Amino acid sequence: MSLRFPNESIPDRLREQARRRDSSMSSLAARFIEEGLRMDAHPAICFRDGPAGRRPVLIGGPEVADVVSALTGGEVPVEQRRARVAEMMCLRESLVDAALGYYAEYTAEVDAEITARQQSADKHEQLWTRQQALLAQ
Repeated sequence: MSLRFPNESIPDRLREQARRRDSSMSSLAARFIEEGLRMDAHPAICFRDGPAGRRPVLIGGPEVADVVSALTGGEVPVEQRRARVAEMMCLRESLVDAALGYYAEYTAEVDAEITARQQSADKHEQLWTRQQALLAQ
């Protein structure tokens, strides 16, 4: 596939960004196109870098995985969950719905992030417990 850009500086900027990220131009362009297509389909979602890598977030808000975790867990009756999560996270219900819409399309990806977070939390809790036991000796 060959692409032509309307602005001749785009390939130079892409090349520089790829160099800074120690990535190829092709993989970076593919990531930008994939994220752009997802953001076009889900206008309240953007992507942000962080310690756990690149992840979908609500614009100006929390990560999609945070909203989904709050929506799918707990004792709150199903019909009250959207309002409860919106209140708890200081979000409009429309943003909760945006996270839910993204989750509906990319369920496996978001579930994998939630699982990885839980495994990391469990590991850190076990480490902390061992440290406390060592201190008590």
